[in-house]
Amino acid sequence: MLTERKGLIVWVTDTKAARALEKYGVLHYVSKRMKYAVLYVNADRADEICAQLKRANFVKKIEPSYRNELRTEYSKNPMDKSRFYSL
Repeated sequence: MLTERKGLIVWVTDTKAARALEKYGVLHYVSKRMKYAVLYVNADRADEICAQLKRANFVKKIEPSYRNELRTEYSKNPMDKSRFYSL
């Protein structure tokens, strides 16, 4: 059974310290240039983990990922654009 996951974007001061995020969830990606990490955690524990991460001294900011809110099912029917270009 799959558990519901939530993505967190964690802005860090040091990318080497971002390895410590592995104990909170699945560390998916670390950007060395922009200094952020993408972390996936269980949705039911997301608030609890955010509170723990805010206390870490290497964390600047935490943002939720909106990837699961994006529409991923598309239809083959193109939109009728005539209503946009009517006079």
